[in-house]
Amino acid sequence: MSFSAKVKSEVCRIGELTRNEAKAELSAVMKVSGTLSLGGNKQLSFRVTTENPSIARRVFKLLKQYFNVHTKLLVKKSNSFKKNNIYMVVITEEMGVRSILKEMGVLSSDEGIISLDYGIPKEVKEDEECKKAYIRGTFLGGGSISNPEKNYHLEFVTHNTDYAEDFSRLINTYGLSSKVIQRKGSYIVYLKEGEQIVDLLNIIGAHSSLLELENVRIMKEMRNNVNRLVNCETANLSKTVNAAIRQVESIRLIQKEIGFQRLPKNLRDIAELRLAYPDESLKELGEFLNPPVGKSGVNHRLRKIEKIAEELRKEGR
Repeated sequence: MSFSAKVKSEVCRIGELTRNEAKAELSAVMKVSGTLSLGGNKQLSFRVTTENPSIARRVFKLLKQYFNVHTKLLVKKSNSFKKNNIYMVVITEEMGVRSILKEMGVLSSDEGIISLDYGIPKEVKEDEECKKAYIRGTFLGGGSISNPEKNYHLEFVTHNTDYAEDFSRLINTYGLSSKVIQRKGSYIVYLKEGEQIVDLLNIIGAHSSLLELENVRIMKEMRNNVNRLVNCETANLSKTVNAAIRQVESIRLIQKEIGFQRLPKNLRDIAELRLAYPDESLKELGEFLNPPVGKSGVNHRLRKIEKIAEELRKEGR
């Protein structure tokens, strides 16, 4: 089961809703994954289509439990290569499809003309729990989330630009920064930051999935920190080794061209130590001196030696 399917299955187990919360959730599911059909004798029918049986059962249950609508639940084989079943919750004229769609805010009627309503119901925006239920319903109907082991991406697929922008604003009232893009004939509301996806999972009530994602985030952060430390240590080691090689070459040049006797005692002492201990750090070289010298003092002396060697190289050209 994909991570996205796990999140949806968890959300579908949420119970103890008020009627308004159930209405908000159903309204969202219907708007993003519902299809309205007009048959013979102008008979309307509406169906919610999904590949997730948990979502189909939830829509069926909420309509029956809170609105006394006994829908048809149909199952058919998909024509795609995935061969998943397709689940359809169907509401017909005999079941009161017009009244239920008007109540859910999916249909509006003006002077007898029925049209689809792509707006988010006003009452949803005014009630905190209904707002959460609406976001949850939109995720069930048209949402998906990537496997956090690979990348952080959560999106909602909608089919109307005004609805997508309105829904994005609704999400962003929680301090999130969702954005809208067009993909072929759809409008996608998406989040790409791990922390914000965690916040949204909390909003829709997917707490177990939230903890799983947080664990993945912690492990990935730990791996990244270890990699950064290793890279830093490797770079520092490489820098130290290259500096030691350069110092030894400079000291040998001085020894060959003018001899150590021409050097002041403090430079002669550190030159002899560097030749004797080419792999030791500056701190360790300083501890060999009598009296001991700190790392910066050793570095200062070796820089003087390298400067002398550089002058000798220029004279030899």
